[in-house]
Amino acid sequence: AYPQPPTSARPIALNSFNSHIMNNDKSAIQSSGRLSHLTLAGVIVTLGIVFGDIGTSPLYVMKALAAVNPGFDRDYIIGAVSCIIWTLTIQTTLKYVFIALKADNNGEGGILALYALLRKTPHKWIYIVGAIGAAALIADGVITPAVTVTSAVEGLRGVAPDVPVISVTLVIIALIFLLQQAGTGTIGRFFGPFMLLWFTALGVVGALHIPSNWGVLQAFNPLMAIRMLIDYPGWFAVLGAVFLCTTGAEALYSDLGHCGRRNITVSWIYVKAMLIINYLGQGAWMIENHAEAVQSNPFFGIVPQQLTIVAVVLSTGAAIIASQALLSGAFTIFAEAINLGFWPKLRIKYTSEEKGQLYIPAVNMALFAGCVVTVVMFRDSSHMEAAYGLAITVTMIMTTLLLTLWMRTRGVKKLACALFALFFLAIEGIFLVANMAKFMHGGWFTVILAGTVGAVMITYFIALKKRNEQLSYMPIADCVPLLRDISDDSQIAKYASNLIYFSRSPAPDDIESKIFYSIVNKNPKRADHYWFIRIETTDSPYTLSYNVKTADPERIFIVTMKLGFRIEPKVSVLFRQVVEDLVEAGQLNLTSKYPSLAKAGITGDFRFMIIHRIFSPASNCPRMESFILSAHQKLRAMGISDQSAMGLDTSLVTVETVPLVISRDTSRRIMREPQ
Repeated sequence: AYPQPPTSARPIALNSFNSHIMNNDKSAIQSSGRLSHLTLAGVIVTLGIVFGDIGTSPLYVMKALAAVNPGFDRDYIIGAVSCIIWTLTIQTTLKYVFIALKADNNGEGGILALYALLRKTPHKWIYIVGAIGAAALIADGVITPAVTVTSAVEGLRGVAPDVPVISVTLVIIALIFLLQQAGTGTIGRFFGPFMLLWFTALGVVGALHIPSNWGVLQAFNPLMAIRMLIDYPGWFAVLGAVFLCTTGAEALYSDLGHCGRRNITVSWIYVKAMLIINYLGQGAWMIENHAEAVQSNPFFGIVPQQLTIVAVVLSTGAAIIASQALLSGAFTIFAEAINLGFWPKLRIKYTSEEKGQLYIPAVNMALFAGCVVTVVMFRDSSHMEAAYGLAITVTMIMTTLLLTLWMRTRGVKKLACALFALFFLAIEGIFLVANMAKFMHGGWFTVILAGTVGAVMITYFIALKKRNEQLSYMPIADCVPLLRDISDDSQIAKYASNLIYFSRSPAPDDIESKIFYSIVNKNPKRADHYWFIRIETTDSPYTLSYNVKTADPERIFIVTMKLGFRIEPKVSVLFRQVVEDLVEAGQLNLTSKYPSLAKAGITGDFRFMIIHRIFSPASNCPRMESFILSAHQKLRAMGISDQSAMGLDTSLVTVETVPLVISRDTSRRIMREPQ
């Protein structure tokens, strides 16, 4: 009998076999944990989900600026703070809050959600942009926990100079990654109030030190930033440090689906104000305490000494929340990448009923290893800062390119789109060059991380496309007569009562030739019912619907499941719901056709067939194409099997292996010699 679905599974449809009830279901979205309305509670929760990364930037930005120019003077500090203020205003507020948050994919944000929104446009190269942006964001997810936690723990040196910073940092990072498997549903409730306390503390300690040098308020004048960049010869290095203040801006867009545009916009007003006040306070303190500012972290310098432990605890908590948010974002990116064809299938665990609450063990282990390597290799937050920022700059440039295309699809005039692209690409290009200046000091590490992930994504995507190009299809109507005859031929041993194949055909009226070959030629497979399941990954994130076409009444069914790119493809559960709907509609009788079993009312058995295509070394194709397809084969082996990815009971699955032979040279063939 077919396995029973979990009682918690939500039906894909009710009472009607061809309904589409959950396609863009607003009530389903709102009931799944997303904050779709502006509320005080929503704003507080948003503080904990969205702003952890950008909220911890005061821990290291001003310290990095002091390291760039140890002999700094008053004008340098005021100009640097001015750069920070206007970077937050232009890059974060204008680009992300005012523009990017409007580019939602049915309420979802992030670079892959934006790519999914645009992938059907004529611009076929955009998959490269999406892959590079996602890969750079993953690299940022490796470095952020290392640099933020290390910066926070280093604050202990103010009260305990001999504290083993590396050991404490590694223990905290290990705990962060260990807790991932439990999910953030419960602990996440405390993130918002904690970050509210954190941002308030930032503003308070910053405001206390502004009066020590009121001249720092000149930083609101953008001319101070321009003057400093002109006067200081090492302005590239300055911009590389300044950019660290906006490294969490991409999270505003990525977490759009969890918090909603209004909650993010309103909470950003408070966050930005507290950040700027803190930077002004650090700047005023640095002007008045030059020698101490060069030797220590200005962030802890503005904290009263008796409250240093409190500041370390708060900053460590904020660093943990920032790391948690980035790790959750990394899991979401990989889940999207799998469904969009950028990555091999991985085991995904859903830690709660809320959307976005997922855990990928393999990704968690890889990111943990990357964080440990980062901490052990660089050993000091100042050294890590050289590797930090470069990756997120690349992501921002890729987002700008996709946003420009999105604006065109929304009818924005070409001139406006061109001005938008030129303005932000110029700014981000300068920041990129500034960060590249740190390449030999640690930026190479980021390039290796992002380059490796990006190469895998692009290779896998291209190989999957090339494999699909080799598939041939035939009208299912041409197959019906022979399938009907096989089903009625009692001389052929019955293979299963219900035989289910997975088809990649672009249209429901066709099936793959290999499927027909498997049924007819490769050990003829007689069944009472033949099922062909097509899974369409939609551009909308949470689509969950299906339709059924009957090629032969009571015998041949084509089921098309439309799943959003963030939907877990539990095909076994979903197919059971389809079958129940057909039985209820009177279009299917599942009772076994064996007389003895039919007499007892026993249901017929189900057998899933998966055709696994292996690239054949006998293929005759260009070397690069052969390399890509061979690489795809190895990458695919690193993931989980198709039956595991689709949640199929392995006892009900048969996998048939067929060679994938690609021949690009048909000019010669062997000739028979004359007798």
